[in-house]
Amino acid sequence: TLHRGNHLALMGPAASGKTLLANVLCGNVFFNGMVSFIKDGVISKPKITFVPAVQRLKNLSNTSELYYQQRFNSADAEDSLTLKQQLLQKGDEQKIDFWLNKFQLTHRANSPLIQLSNGELKKTQIIGYLLSAPDILILDNAFTGLDINSRKTLHLVLNELAATGTTIILIADAHELPCCITHFITLEEGSMKAYAPIELYESTSQQENIIEEKQIPSFERNGLRGPIIQMKGVNIKYGEKQILSNIHWEVMHGECWQVKGANGAGKSTLLSLITADNPQSYSQPLYLFGKKRGSGESIWDIKKKIGFVSPELQNYFDPSITVFQTIASGYFDTMGLYRKLSEKQKQKVMDWLTYFSLSQYADNRLTELSSGNKRLVFIARALVKEPLILAMDEPCQGLDNIRTQQILKIVDEVFEKTGVTVIFISHYDEDLPNCIEKILNLQNKSNNYIIKNKKDISLQAI
Repeated sequence: TLHRGNHLALMGPAASGKTLLANVLCGNVFFNGMVSFIKDGVISKPKITFVPAVQRLKNLSNTSELYYQQRFNSADAEDSLTLKQQLLQKGDEQKIDFWLNKFQLTHRANSPLIQLSNGELKKTQIIGYLLSAPDILILDNAFTGLDINSRKTLHLVLNELAATGTTIILIADAHELPCCITHFITLEEGSMKAYAPIELYESTSQQENIIEEKQIPSFERNGLRGPIIQMKGVNIKYGEKQILSNIHWEVMHGECWQVKGANGAGKSTLLSLITADNPQSYSQPLYLFGKKRGSGESIWDIKKKIGFVSPELQNYFDPSITVFQTIASGYFDTMGLYRKLSEKQKQKVMDWLTYFSLSQYADNRLTELSSGNKRLVFIARALVKEPLILAMDEPCQGLDNIRTQQILKIVDEVFEKTGVTVIFISHYDEDLPNCIEKILNLQNKSNNYIIKNKKDISLQAI
C-alpha cells in the first residue's frame, strides 16, 4: 500500500522484476491478484504515465524506425521530425515552451530529432510524457544519459510535481533518488524483499556483491607502439550547428581515456569518427592505426580492430536473435549473424558466455534478458574479436550499482590482461574503471576542450 503524499523507489538487482512491476501498475501486462487506486475513500481511475527506459524514433512518415548511424548522416535530417514537431503531437505550444525552457532545450527546438544527443533525446522523451499532466508518474531509469546539470533539473521537476500532488514512482539506483522519495521497495527474483521508509534503505538493503573471480578468455596481447588515434584539427558541423571545433587529440596505444562533457557536447560524435560510423570522417585530418582516414581502408578494416559498446547500439539491435548470435556478430560487426562461424570462433563465444556467467542464456532471445544482462552480452560482443581499442559509450547507463561495479571491474581486468586501449564515455566521475588515466573534456558552449591527466582532475574547469 502506498498512501497519498508518499512517493516510491523500485530498486533491486538486474532481472529482479522492477520494470515488470511498473507495467503491472500501469495495466500493461496480465497478472493475478488486484491493483486498486483509491481517492477520497472510493476506487478511482487515475491518469498513469509510464516513461520507459528506451525510446525508439521513427522516420517522418512513421513507417520505419531510424537506423543506428542515421544521426551521423546530416543528409538524412529531412527524414526526421524536429524536437518541437514531435512534442506538438502530445501537447500545446505554451506548455511545450515551458518545459523546453525548464530542461534547457529551447535552443534545440527546431533541430531534427536524429541530430540530438542521447541526453537531449532523453529530456525530449520525458517532456513528451509530462505534457499529459499525469496523476501518477512512473519513470524507468529516467536519469540515464543525462549530464550532471540535467540530472539536477530532473530532480527539481520531480520534487515540484510531488509537492503539487503527482505521485512519483521511480525505477532507479539509490544514489539517483530525488528528495521527494519517501519509500522504497527492494525486489529480488520477482519477490518483494523489503518495503520501508527510504531512511531505512541502508540498513535493510544488501549493498555488497561478491563478483566471482574467473579466468579471462584468451586474448592476444599485441606489441603495437605509438599513436593509435590522431585528430589534427577535426571539425564536425551539421547545418549551422557546430558539434566539434578544431579538436587536436592523440591517443597512444595502451592508454585509457575518459571522454566527458555536457549533453550535446559531441562525445558520441567524436566516438563515431573513431568507429567509422560518421561519413564526415573522410574529409577530416583523422588518423587511425597510423593511416589517414579515407586513404584506402574500408569501414570493415577499421571496425574489426575496435570493440564498441553503447546503450544506443543495444537499442537498435534485433531483439529476436539469440544471445549466442549477438556475441558472435561481433566478429563481423553486423547487427545480426549472417555468416558461418569456425569451430574456434564458436568456442571463443562460449568462453565469453562462461566468463560473464551467461551460458544458461546462450539460446535465449535478447528480448528475454534483463537490461543488465543485455549489457554484458554487448560487452562480450565487443571483446570476442580481441580488438585493439575498446570504445565504450556510457556502458553503465541505466544499470544498478552492483552491475555497474561489475562492469568497471571487467574493464580493469581486460585492460590489465590485454593492454587494450580504452575510450570510456561517462557522465559519472565516480563510475570509472581504475585504469582511466587521461581525460578529454568537451565543452559545447564554447566549442572548447580540455585534456587532463586523471591526477589533475581536481584542477579541471567544468
